[in-house]
Parts: sequence; C-alpha cells; structure tokens
Amino acid sequence: MDPEIMTDTIVHDHGEDGIDRRGFLKCMAWAGTGALWVMQSGVLRSMPLTRTPGDVAALKGDLFFAQISDSHIGFSKEANPDVTATLQAAVDRLNGQGSRPAFVLHTGDISQLSKPTEFDTADQVIKGIRTERVFYVPGEHDVLGDNGKQYLARYGRKTRGDGWYSFDHSGVHFVGLVNVLNLKPGGLGSLGAEQLAWLKRDLAGHSASTPIVVFAHVPLWTVYPDWGWGTDDSEQALALLKRFGSVTVLNGHIHQVMQKVEGNVAFHTALSTAFPQPAPGTAPSPGPLKVEPARLRSLLGLASVTYHQGQHSLAIVDQALAPAPAGMAAAAPVGARRDSFAAGPAVVGGARVIRIDNFSFLPPELHVPRGGKVMWINGDDVPHLIVSADQRFRPSSALDTNDQYTLTLEQPGTYPYFCSLHPKMTGRIVVQ
Repeated sequence: MDPEIMTDTIVHDHGEDGIDRRGFLKCMAWAGTGALWVMQSGVLRSMPLTRTPGDVAALKGDLFFAQISDSHIGFSKEANPDVTATLQAAVDRLNGQGSRPAFVLHTGDISQLSKPTEFDTADQVIKGIRTERVFYVPGEHDVLGDNGKQYLARYGRKTRGDGWYSFDHSGVHFVGLVNVLNLKPGGLGSLGAEQLAWLKRDLAGHSASTPIVVFAHVPLWTVYPDWGWGTDDSEQALALLKRFGSVTVLNGHIHQVMQKVEGNVAFHTALSTAFPQPAPGTAPSPGPLKVEPARLRSLLGLASVTYHQGQHSLAIVDQALAPAPAGMAAAAPVGARRDSFAAGPAVVGGARVIRIDNFSFLPPELHVPRGGKVMWINGDDVPHLIVSADQRFRPSSALDTNDQYTLTLEQPGTYPYFCSLHPKMTGRIVVQ
C-alpha cells in the first residue's frame, strides 16, 4: 500500500474480533470513491484517484482493473443529495487515468431501494466507463422486496444460485460471492451451505500457485460485529483458500478503506461513491455521515488493481474523487447526525409505536394487549425491513426515512423480529 495513502494497516490480530486495537482507527484512509488495482508480479496494489494520470500509468502490470462500490443511486439525504453526480465523478476520474482498466468490479449497493429507475440510472452512468466489461455482486440494498430477483435479471445472467460465479483473466482466478441474502436474526452476512459447496468445487481445479481474487459486498473478515460488519460463515470460505499462495479479498459495505493481512490473504474494503460512514465504534451506529460539503468528494472514491505474473500480491490503489481542502486533510470526518428520533408519542392512531433510531428498535421489547396494533416508524437515513424471526407475521416492505409499518397481533405470545437488511437489529413484541 502506498505509504502516503495508508500509513497504518492491520497486519496481525490481537483480539478475537479480528481488530488490532492499537491501529484500527489509523488504518482508514478517508480519501476516495473506489479503488484502482494493479497486479504486479502477483502483488495487488492501489492508489487514490487524487493521483495524476501519470502516476497511475506508471503502475504497469499484467492486469489492471478497477473497483467501484456502494453507489446507492436513489439516496438523496443530507449526507449527499446528488449521489448520481458523485458516481459520474468516479467514472470521469477512472476514464481520466493513463491506463484503461481491463474490467471493473462493482461490489454492491448499486441502488438505494432496488427500484428499476435507480438501476436504470446507475446503468446509464456506469456504461460510460471505458472498459470491456463490468462485473457485479449484490449489496443488501439491491435485493429489497424480491430476494434479489430483479438484480439477477439485470446482472446475474450465467451466474449460479443467488448470483455467485467465477471467471479467469490474465492468469488470475476471480470469484464473486453473495453474502447479503438469507440473513439470520442477530447475525452477520451469510454465504450459506450451497454457495460454500460450490466454492469448494470451483477452487478444486486450480493449482495453489494461481492468484485468487474474491469479491463480495459485506467484508469476509469481522471488521466490527456490533454493527454487523462481517460474515458469519466466512471462516469456512477462507479455509478453502488457505492452500493458495496469493489471495486478495475485496469488499464494500462499510464505505471506508480498511486493510488486514492474515497469512496469505489480504483483505481490502473500498470507499463508497455515495457517502462516508463513521469509523467502527466512533458513533452510536453506522449510517450516512454528514461532512462539510467541501470535503465530501475527498471521502469518496474508487480503487484500481494491477497484477504482474510471477509475483504474489496485487497492487491496489485507492483514489478519491477530489483532494481534501487545505487544512482539512488530516481531520477525521465529523458527522452531523440527526437528533434522536426516539422521543415521540408512544401511541399513534391507536397503535403502539416502535421507533427505529440509530439502527435500534426503541423500545426493544413492547407489550401490547391481544388484538393490539403495532406501528414501526423509521427515523434513520437508510431503509429497514421488518421480518418475523419465526414467520408469525407478514414482513414489511422496505421502510425509507419516516415510512411506517402497522400490523395487528391477535394471538397471545412472544413475537421476535429483526431487520432483514441489518440483522444485528432485533426486537420482540409480547402480546398479553
């Protein structure tokens, strides 16, 4: 990693959650909306988009490709009221480099609410990239309401199962995984037994000297479990990758650059083209982070990768849409989060209210009489989707900011539920 861009990376784990307590806050570079990747002698390296085209052109290799993530087309809140413009800026940045990428990986959350118009807009912008092809994996925002059917119809042709697949290019084997479906209450991202069985078969035919690049939306290492930033069954996938000498895992989802190296596996999460999120544990919850307008594009980006045959890692270059304004470069983003949404009437229209605030259900346990009405109101800047943990009531549609969902519970008992987009969010209703 370029020392001017990433001065501290997590090289060794010092806790069961995979986070080096001495360095995890410093391992984030708030600079970019994606990544440029160069594979040089098997080494994956990256550079921020703030570098000149000449800098990027100098990263010669056997393979050069780019990563874009978390475009969230359709988002229009205060953190970034024009995400289409910042996606277009990322495309323009990429097209302005001295080298043309062989292809682009989009690591999920193309859309905000899985709406056809959002996908249409993203497609119009992304097709302007000067490259041969764009490969996709879904984010949780791309599979709302229909369990990913619309996503698969658009981007999943010739894939397996829920959209996983692999391909080879320039001696490198690429594997696209899906870990945003079939989530369990209180859990993290999930690959599932069927996909893991396919992965085992897919890797079996490749020699240990083959460089492997895995890309998915949610990180395959546990970045911060309290916020759901990890994948429950990632260890099973990583066990299948241990025999390979060079493995690079690319993810999005957390909207910031974090790296970790563990044995032969290098993990790298990319910036968003839409909005930044807070560093792990530095805010009450994840979610869109408002910064000064002059700084926003310095916190968004993409990544490029170059590969050289015969070397063991890829060169990954994270690039911001714009440099940070003078005097602001060293400062961490400060979020102007909305005031707490929890303080409101306990009953609306005869329904007992559960407020969604900072990725929490408030109150976490609600008691209602038999035949009582319950209303969820979303106060966050991101959508949530209410699902019964034991399938005892119908799920909601995706609830955007200020949207409501009301149901009547006739039978006594306990009704556990969770957000199927953010499964660490759980609550329960007790009908008496």
